[in-house]
Amino acid sequence: MTKPNKTLIIAEAGVNHNGSLDLALELVDRAAEAGADFVKFQTFKAAKLVSQSAQKAAYQKVTTDADESQLQMLVRLELSAEAHHALIDRCAARGIAFLSTAFDPESLTFLHQGLGLKTLKLGSGELTNAPMLLDAARSGMTLLLSTGMGSLSEVEEALGVIAFGLTRQDQPQRRADFADALLDPAAWQALQSRVTLLHCTTEYPAPIAETNLRAIDTMAQAFGLPVGYSDHTLGNAMSLAAVARGACVIEKHFTLDRTMAGPDHAASVEPDELATLVRDIRAVELGLGTGIKQPGPAEVRNRAIVRKWVVAARDLPAGHVLGAADLACKRTNGTISAMSLWDCLGRSLRQAVAHDEALTQEMLQ
Repeated sequence: MTKPNKTLIIAEAGVNHNGSLDLALELVDRAAEAGADFVKFQTFKAAKLVSQSAQKAAYQKVTTDADESQLQMLVRLELSAEAHHALIDRCAARGIAFLSTAFDPESLTFLHQGLGLKTLKLGSGELTNAPMLLDAARSGMTLLLSTGMGSLSEVEEALGVIAFGLTRQDQPQRRADFADALLDPAAWQALQSRVTLLHCTTEYPAPIAETNLRAIDTMAQAFGLPVGYSDHTLGNAMSLAAVARGACVIEKHFTLDRTMAGPDHAASVEPDELATLVRDIRAVELGLGTGIKQPGPAEVRNRAIVRKWVVAARDLPAGHVLGAADLACKRTNGTISAMSLWDCLGRSLRQAVAHDEALTQEMLQ
């Protein structure tokens, strides 16, 4: 996936609809009103995602019924195929793009073939799920790959799986095939056109001290791919800092009401905060500029007023030979820059010059 000209902002509705289509549709509306580029949901078949014995994460036990299993929780949060179609229709009506994360192969196929999506989000849990990565690579969709809980070597191996899927039609025979795939220069060209990495800290909410935004630079330098940031921290500061560091995608969980029951509401921003984030990201983008150090039009207007110019330090008669004590540098309507003060020394005056009067080249001989 090539780096876009502006930061792509993904409003992550996730499962903050609590299994209600009406809430999901309202989340689409609020994301569109906030100015996000995408609103993203999560597509899964609970029974294909977790086993009956799978435990909830610690944060999920706090924000949902601690006695129910992860499977029971996820069954309540599934969206039907009909709900997906309704959401896509609402997105089209509101002028915002639909996106979803696939958590199992059946859901990946549904998003690709059933809904015709061109872009797929893969969550951090798939970073080491080689079969899912291979299916995603061969789907033809562009990929957003979250890298939470992963090391640099694990990200590289995941890219090897994707590269294998992009450049080869056969099935892998051994794990080493993925590393071998990255030896092909064509694989890196394919990755650059199809994959964006997302730095992520997989905790809800994520501690600021564990955010490690410099990993954005590390992955960009290591792999030469676009890198974005999936932000699970409270507030918007880390997203804005990530944009300033060069993140090309920002994904942020949002909810209609942070006090609602559900696994992710407490770690999400509300619609007004999402709108503020979008506005502030656009301001940061504007402020980043071109990187060329030169004055802009506003500075050019102020340059003559703020900078210092050579003036007479006292009344000076015509014919006087200028010495260091005769000159000063002050703000004035001048023409000889303070940088040229030494060029004036030893020259004589063609005319008398009053105290504080700006010198000009015409006064000197």
